[in-house]
Formats: sequence, C-alpha cells, structure tokens
Amino acid sequence: MAGIGHNRGPALVPEAGRGFRAHAWTVARRELLGTRLPVEVVRMQVRRARQLGLDYKTYAGVRATTGRDLVAFLYSTNALGVFRDGQPVGATERRRIAESAAAPHLGCAPGLAPEAIAVQIGAVSAGRLPPFGDSWSAMRDRMKGWLRAQGLPGDAVLMIGETEHEREMMTAGGLAGFVTGQRFFAGAADAV
Repeated sequence: MAGIGHNRGPALVPEAGRGFRAHAWTVARRELLGTRLPVEVVRMQVRRARQLGLDYKTYAGVRATTGRDLVAFLYSTNALGVFRDGQPVGATERRRIAESAAAPHLGCAPGLAPEAIAVQIGAVSAGRLPPFGDSWSAMRDRMKGWLRAQGLPGDAVLMIGETEHEREMMTAGGLAGFVTGQRFFAGAADAV
C-alpha cells in the first residue's frame, strides 16, 4: 500500500533489468537527438572507438547503454593468457594495451603475483579478483571497493576477461561491459 502523497507512478528502481530511469533517459535522448545521431557525433564516436582499440559497434553500444565514455579497461590475467607466476604477457597483448587510450588496470587471478604482471602492461593499479565461489555480495563489495579506491565510476570501465565468473564480476561491480580477451587482442572487440 502506497503512503500519503504517493501518485502510484512507475517505480524508480530497476525491474527486470530496466527501470523507469532508463526509460526516461532513452526518451530524453531521443527527443534531444532524434532517432538518428548527427553525422558529427558518429564521426567523433568512431574516432574515440579507434583510440580505445574497440570497434564502433562495441563502443557505441556501451556508450548508448551507460551514457558515459570509457576511461579505463580492467584486464584479467585470464584474458592476458597468464596462468602461472613468471609467465610473460605476450607481445601482441602488450602492444594492444599500450596503443589503447584507456587507462589499463589489472585484475589478477588467485595464486599470481599482481605486481610483476602489472609492470609488464603498465597498469595503473593491480589487485586480486574475487575468487571462484565468492558470493554475489562479496564480488560486488570487492569490485565496488576497487572502483572507489581508483576513483572510477563503474560504468566508465570495460572489463576484458575470459570466463563466465569474470563476467559475473563485471555485472556485480556495475562495470560498463565485458569483452573477451580473445576478441579484444585479435582486434575484433565485439561486446559479448
């Protein structure tokens, strides 16, 4: 039962992944820009996608969903292909990370030394990812804590990972999206 002053309008909290705020944002954007983006905006987004090392479809999809530009990538050691201590990050991976305009951050799988891998990719920060079997709330708290420590909004960080567990971390932490390492480092970074 709604209290005094309640107009029985739509709930502001997301329901089934899409709430009233998302709907209002979509309507306001459509009213401002029309059904098609201006050519200048598309050109700017294509340029930004290239700077980040993403294809336009992935970048535009994240941008349309979050309403925010990407400023950082969180690379998992699984995406980098590093599975044991002392294993070097591949030359292709290091080159693609260095060419991207996004600030690189490292999420290290349990059992690996994050500092050594972080140096190889020039990571701004390095930390351990939540271990497999952690609860949703534990993953959320760890990811949100990392975001706060870095001063980053979650919806401006794209996760480059490999596993379904890493995809769950991305969702729990409220990150902008997920791209597999195989696709990103092959140059065809379609959102998954």
